[in-house]
Amino acid sequence: MTHAAPVRRALLSVSDKAGLDAFAERLERLGIELVSTGGTARAMRDAGRAVTDVETLTGFPEMLDGRVKTLHPGIHGGLLANLDEPSHRAALEGAGIAPIGLVVSNLYPFEAAIAAGKAPAALVETIDVGGPSMTRAAAKNFAHVAIVVDTDDYGVVADALEANNGTVPLALRRRLAAKAFARLSAYDAAIASWLATTTADDDVAVDHTVWQAFGGKRLSALRYGENPHQSAGLYGDGGTGIASARIVQGKALSYNNIADADAAWSAAADFADATSVVIVKHANPCGIASAATLAEAYERARQCDPVSAFGGVVALTRMLDEATARAIAAIFTEVIIAPDADEAALAVLAAKKNLRVLLTGAAPSTAASTVKTVTGGFLLQGADLGVPEALPVATDRTPTAQEMEDLRFAWRVVKHVKSNAIVYVKDGATVGIGAGQMSRVDAARIGAWKAADAAREAGEPEPRTKGSVAASDAFFPFADGLETIVEAGATAVIQPGGSMRDQEVTDAANKAGIAMVMTGMRHFRH
Repeated sequence: MTHAAPVRRALLSVSDKAGLDAFAERLERLGIELVSTGGTARAMRDAGRAVTDVETLTGFPEMLDGRVKTLHPGIHGGLLANLDEPSHRAALEGAGIAPIGLVVSNLYPFEAAIAAGKAPAALVETIDVGGPSMTRAAAKNFAHVAIVVDTDDYGVVADALEANNGTVPLALRRRLAAKAFARLSAYDAAIASWLATTTADDDVAVDHTVWQAFGGKRLSALRYGENPHQSAGLYGDGGTGIASARIVQGKALSYNNIADADAAWSAAADFADATSVVIVKHANPCGIASAATLAEAYERARQCDPVSAFGGVVALTRMLDEATARAIAAIFTEVIIAPDADEAALAVLAAKKNLRVLLTGAAPSTAASTVKTVTGGFLLQGADLGVPEALPVATDRTPTAQEMEDLRFAWRVVKHVKSNAIVYVKDGATVGIGAGQMSRVDAARIGAWKAADAAREAGEPEPRTKGSVAASDAFFPFADGLETIVEAGATAVIQPGGSMRDQEVTDAANKAGIAMVMTGMRHFRH
């Protein structure tokens, strides 16, 4: 590939006009002809720029309410010609088409329209056709054309043109092309996702999952990933949640802060029907509670595992108030996530300069699907939103009303704990959590041990698991896991069932006099 000739003509067609005038002025000073369309041309003329209308090049006016403007050989011939090929040059000359050396296009704001809740008809009109076509053509022909899709690159490209006698170096053109294709991919992914989730024709079976597209824009470059030797960035796809939350105070979020915050926020979504608090450490809940007030819910969640709560991430289902802020600020906390916060609460937290406070402006939510990369591809699945239709009692004894309420609470908690997982709950709060063990027995033991240790540190006379209920994320392969729970003092258990030894486990529960219900579904979390 040869070095591109100096840019003589630039095509500018943008929705986001930030910084456009200053960039156009620098192009004008270099003697570059400015060609533009519609609103972009009007904006530049209003700023006093000399502009050539696209229809002057095409010989054809805009039509179909602007849907067709640049889709013409007079434009795409100038973008796609290989100027190292004599036959391409001859074809341009024969058609009276001049090369276009620079394209500036940042596409119709489809993602912003989605975020604004625009109606379907308005969203369809926000699907850009001409912009992506120009962008793709220019990016394909990066050997001769520079493509700019990001307003942040205006200065870089102008500097390069000024420093290189009106040319853009090949290395920069390649980088700009790579960014352009990535932008197109993210743009098309947003459109595909919207169409896939709004299909209403139940009579036609279309497997839209055969092809999957994901995309997003980097919101921030992180100092590093899970460990200092790993690079990382935070990307947004236009949805609401942790990625779009407003950081009202505190130092920059780390990769692990964001991962923990998302785990806490996703867990809080399952308790958003009540005044609830979730505390997470290393992506596992270490305390979840619901109560009459946020401050009470926080204290009950913290009591589950006070040691792990130190340096944890806290998610709230209600607006953060002053009393809760004071309770959280009493110990070292990494991050607080809430829908909102009152001024008194923010004033209290302002004294904790390093504490990050995220306000989402919306109730807790979870992603509709999860993606996990594997070598050579990725795994995609729908979010774990399953709720058992019924809770059949497997034992002789039926749970009391309070036990059943706590069993349902525990079942919502255990889905957020890494497998193997055992959760102990009492009166709407976790009292012991055993997470991420290779053995279900060990998970039961660890949860009970943590509960006993917390009670001992608090000067309580007996383990908090006494009189609790327990949840297991998957079935008991043997009775020993259930027997460990019984030894801890639990009086009722919720588990999926489905083991070859269900009867053996049920017999053990009957022998111990506890109640047990089966959900018929599991909550593995790897």
